[in-house]
Order: sequence, then structure tokens, then C-alpha cells
Amino acid sequence: MSLESSNLARLLDPRAIVLVGASDRSAFSRSAWKNLQDLGYSGALHLVSRSGGMAHGQQTHSSCAEIGEVVDVALVMVPIAAMDEVLRDVARCGARYAVVLAGGFAETGDAGRQLQEEMVRTAHQLGITLLGPNCLGFINFTRRAACWTGSMRAPALTGPISIVSQSGAIATFAKHFAHQQGIGLHCVISTGNESMLDLSAVADHLLDDADNRVIALFIESIRDVARFRALARRAIQLGKPLVVLKVGRSPLATQAAQSHTGSIVGDDSVFDGVCKQFGLVRVRSIEEMVLTSRLLAMLGPLDGKGVAFLSVSGGMGELGADYAHMEDIFLPEFAPATLDALREALPAYATPANPLDMTGGAINDPRLLTRALDTVMADPGVALTVCIADVPTGLNDDWTPHFVSSVHEIGRATTGAKRPVVVISHTMKYVSDQARALAAEAAVPYLAAGADLGMKAVRHALSWSAQYARSRAVAFPQGNAVATATAEHPHSEWESLRYLAGFEVPVVPAVLATSADAAIAAAQASGGPVVLKIASPDIAHKTEVGGVKLNLSGPDAVAEAYRAITTSVAAAAPAARIDGVLVVPMRRQGVELFVGVRRDPEWGHVLALGLGGVWIEALKDVSLRLLPITSVDVHDMLGELRGTRLLQGFRGAPAADLDRIAQTVARIGDAALALGATLDTLEVNPLLVDGSRVEALDALVTYADRPGTSAH
Repeated sequence: MSLESSNLARLLDPRAIVLVGASDRSAFSRSAWKNLQDLGYSGALHLVSRSGGMAHGQQTHSSCAEIGEVVDVALVMVPIAAMDEVLRDVARCGARYAVVLAGGFAETGDAGRQLQEEMVRTAHQLGITLLGPNCLGFINFTRRAACWTGSMRAPALTGPISIVSQSGAIATFAKHFAHQQGIGLHCVISTGNESMLDLSAVADHLLDDADNRVIALFIESIRDVARFRALARRAIQLGKPLVVLKVGRSPLATQAAQSHTGSIVGDDSVFDGVCKQFGLVRVRSIEEMVLTSRLLAMLGPLDGKGVAFLSVSGGMGELGADYAHMEDIFLPEFAPATLDALREALPAYATPANPLDMTGGAINDPRLLTRALDTVMADPGVALTVCIADVPTGLNDDWTPHFVSSVHEIGRATTGAKRPVVVISHTMKYVSDQARALAAEAAVPYLAAGADLGMKAVRHALSWSAQYARSRAVAFPQGNAVATATAEHPHSEWESLRYLAGFEVPVVPAVLATSADAAIAAAQASGGPVVLKIASPDIAHKTEVGGVKLNLSGPDAVAEAYRAITTSVAAAAPAARIDGVLVVPMRRQGVELFVGVRRDPEWGHVLALGLGGVWIEALKDVSLRLLPITSVDVHDMLGELRGTRLLQGFRGAPAADLDRIAQTVARIGDAALALGATLDTLEVNPLLVDGSRVEALDALVTYADRPGTSAH
């Protein structure tokens, strides 16, 4: 459904709500009623029950038509069989939104999908937009409104984070965990089967909500990849992080999600590439999702990558160094002036370094915390200071004047600090009402994540900040923009190499020979050993039919190779069309890369970059991006490869020209897009890199619309 995000304001901030199917006997109805009371909803609240009478201590109407005033949202809690009649009744009170609780629709198979389509047709006719079905609804903590049939923790904690989840249960677990950690939320929205409103449309609305700073997403499947792609691009440009927990890493999870949502999950490796390309923060657990969202909401964009790690324990400092190493977090050496100031501030037995052990002296004298933090935060190489310390819960015997004083000392250092700081608990711990109040009173930016998960969140914050900074400096290629369309449709290697050369992709010099004498002449002109390869639009794997001969020198060797190739291919593939034999120079040195474009059924054309030759299958060291891409994207992809060290002058080899590689790979992407939607695959394997020389040695193009043709 095409929908402007601003239209959702009346859904998430309704002036009047009607609960349809209200009953004291229904657990869902009781929860919905209680949630509205606990939130302190101040709008008009109506109850409709077909049998009339009282529900939740309030007189009900027998129909929506009896209400007699306009309602913004209807929470529909009726069986599927009554859905059509109820929606028509809902329209009579002017409601333009309906939250549908019932399951048994598309998630159950073809019959349920048909019922869902019929419901959507009815809603369209009536001008009603559906949230759901098979969803728990929504909560707007900031505006004190809800159509939520699940449980809710009290007191409600408000904050700048929203959760949008395709699973109502996951939304509930995430909401409860946030409350346990003392983390306030703005909105929680369960989208269910997404018959009309999908996750992307809801999140897009929240991007324009001034009360929202970070959006956490639980995704089972993406139904509209173009809308999701636009959402991701807009979010990074607005500086509002999207923190994503998506299933589908394992085949079993993929199967379960298909059963749950009735839709396709998609290739998880492609989604990983999407996250890296568009600045999505991908996490692995509910805890990591909520805690990372909290840290991003507290910090905003970071300027730089250096992190200082402070604690009152040498052992915790050592763990901090390990966590930083595992998360690829840069702990810079402190500047000489910082080290001098720390020597003056800390006890004589302290050893100033990063990580910094403030020693047990800070326990006896909390003012050491202030002096150490002030000094470290002033260091020019530090973009973020992480202080490991606990805010007492007050539940046991930790609520002592000493610990309370320590929290206030930290607050004095962090209040008004020019550079960001976060206080992370030693281990993950419950945040009591007392702890939350103390942290707020002392103005301490507290994350009770524990050092391990806390440093994971720090890594996400640094990565997102770098992507945000880049998005402000370099514009994203727009949408599915295609390079200038071409009428060419190359098939053979010979045609493919010439096609790429037309996009200024450097290709190996090649001559198409149709006789042994022509092959000899081409070999002599090349000035060195050559390779002979069969040229045929019908043969993808040339070695399998005896179509390749390597390292040939001299007329006799070339002539013999030509005859051997043509004879072998004629026997192995008698129906294949033969254009001739390619004669190309033999390349002995360099690093082989693989550049491949394939059409993903969900995301469109995806470019893969990795080590080439036999290593592409052996190591599977590959980075993925959606097309179109820029040379900046390719630099990022090269940085993700485990084998990138081979391009940096490994063991005396010349260092590769990374800018030239990036430019070449981006041009290959443009060439692929120019072939249009029927392109199945375009592969360059290998793309040979030898210092400043970058050269495509082999290329192949296949098309989805050619009978019997497929990617290989």
C-alpha cells in the first residue's frame, strides 16, 4: 500500500479509541483496557460488544455505529468469521485505522492468505488502514496511548527509542528487557502479517517523529525491499540509527520464519551486505538490540574512533583490552600531556596507560574518578571514554554513602563534558527504580550492559558514526539507478571482455583467432608466453571441455594447442557455436580477485567481491553490496576481506593500487546494471591485480531470459 508516513499520526496518537470485542472474559480485552489505564490515556475510550452490557466497569455499545462520534482507531478483537461485518461497522464511526489481533490468516497457508486478501479488499473499499493481522498492536509511551493486547510493565518509562517488530512476542520481550534495564521507550509497534502497513512504512513515520531518536527493528522478512532500502538511506542521512535483529542466518531459522510469516526470508549474506552498505546496525540478540539502541540514543554521532577504557581494576582493564581487540575497537595511546597529568592525579603505584587502571585508590577517594575522567576526556585522540562502574541498585547492601558519592563524582566529570562518555556496569545487572533515579540525579550516562555487551554496543556506535559521517560527505547512488542502458548483450568471453572495455574496465589484450596461423601471429605480436582459450557463447566452463592451454611459447606449441583445443571441444560439445580461439598474454604474477554480479530474487542485482581463482570457492571470503555502488563502497568491501593483506605488499609483493581496484570494480557494477533486468550473472574471474596494474582476464555474462541459460 502506498502510504505517506505522516498519515500514521492519528494511528499512533489517537484522540479516540474503540475496543471492538470488549469483554471481561477476554484476556486480550482485559490487557488492552488495563494498559490504557496504566498509561493514563486521556482521549475518548469506547467499548463495543455485540451482546451489550458492561465490560471493565463501563457501559458498552452494541455496535460502532452507536458511538455517535468520530473514532481514530479501532482495536479489533473478534474471530475471523466476523471480520468483514466488524470492519464495515468500524467504518460507520469514522475510524480510519484498525488494529487486527486475530491470527489464522496468511501465516497459515493459501487458505489463510485468501482470507487476508479478502479482508484487505474490504478495508480498501472502506478507507481503513490495517495494522496486522496477527499482531499485538502498538504502545505510544510518550503520548500515553495504546492498542496493545499484551502485558506491560509499570511504571511506564519514556525515552527516545522505538521498537518495531514483526513478532508481537519479540516486541514484548524487548519491551520488558528495556524496562528491566531502566531504558525508556517512545513507541512499541507489532506489525504482524503486514497486510497493509509494513515495518518499513511504520519506521519511516518514526523517522520524522521528533520524540524518536533510534529505531530497533525485529525482522523476519522484508516484503518491500525498495521501501526498506529507501528507509535505510533516509535514516542514515537523518542521523537516526536503525538497529536490526533479523532472523535467517541458519537454514532452520529461515524455514521457521517462512512458517511464521508466510513470506520469504531472503539470502542472509545479501542482507549483511545491505546493512554494511546503508549503515544499519545489525545485532545478534534482543539484549544487544536494546542496549545498543540505548547507547546510540545517549551518544549520537561520535567524532573519531579512539576509545579510552577506565576501571578501578587491573583485571577489568585487561578484559577491556581483550574486548576491544575482539570488537576491533581502537584504544589509542594517551598523549604525553595526558600521561603526565594522570601521574599527578593517580597514586604513585598506578601506571597510566589505556586501558587505565585507576586503582583501588578511587574506591577510598572517589575524587580520583573525577580527576582521571577529566584528564582522559581531554586527550586529543579520545573520541569516547568508557568508564566501568556500577550504579548501586539499593536492593542489597550496595546502597552506601560511599557508592552514592562515587556516582556523583562521575556525574560531576561527565556533566558538561565536551566529549562523550558512557558508564558501563561490570556485569549486566537489573536497574532498580532507585538506581535509575540516582543515575538521573547525578546526570550519569549509564548502561547496565556489562563490559562484554557494552563494548559490542560501543563498536556498533563507532561503526554507525563512521557511516553517518560518510553519508554526509558522499551521496548514496539513488535507488536502483542504472548506468546508461546499452543495446549490447554479450554472451561469449570475447564479447564480454570487449563490452567491459567499453565501460573503461581494463581488460587483458586479446585476439580472436580463427586459424592456427592467426593464433601464431597473435602470439608473436604479444611478445611473450600466451594462453589459448576456446571462444564460444555456449561454453561456460572451458577447462571441462579441454578448451584452455596455458603458458605457450613458440609457433609449434601455439599451433599444436590450437588444434588440440578445437578437436577436444568438437568432441566434447559438438552442438556448441564456436567463434574461434582467444589468444591472450600469459600473466604469472599478482593477486586474483573475483568480481561477480548476480540478480537476487528480492534485492535485485548484487555485486560480490572476493579472492578469485580457486579461492572464491575454497575460502568464501566475499563482501556483498547492492548495485549501484561507488568506489567508496568498494574500498569498504576490500577492508572486509580476510585476504585483503595480500593486496598490501604481502611478503615483498608490490602493494596494490586500491583506488584503481575500487574504480575498476565500480565500473564493472555499472556495466552490469546497463545490461538491464534480464541480466542473471556477470562474472570477472579473475580480476588480476599486480601493483598498479588491474586487469580483467576472464569474463562471462548470462541472462535469465535465455532458455537453458543460468548462472554458474
